[in-house]
Amino acid sequence: MTVRLLDFHADWCGPCKTQDPILDELKEELGDAFELQRIDVDEKQDVANQYQVRSLPTLIVESDEGVVDRFVGVTQKDDLEAAIEQAGA
Repeated sequence: MTVRLLDFHADWCGPCKTQDPILDELKEELGDAFELQRIDVDEKQDVANQYQVRSLPTLIVESDEGVVDRFVGVTQKDDLEAAIEQAGA
């Protein structure tokens, strides 16, 4: 089963810059347990619309079965790690 963490962000988004090091640390700790996809909403508006992203940053944890959890705003590592584990990583 594939677990993905979708990071919807933009270069001009201040809170997104706060989120980045948290995601980097999570990826360093969990490694290949999940796939991190960073999606710039200015470049991929169609994907943002598909996931109904209205605020930034938005983080979506999904498995092969669909969306497991969604976080809006800066989210702490522990909350993301719990959602990734719940998704089956």
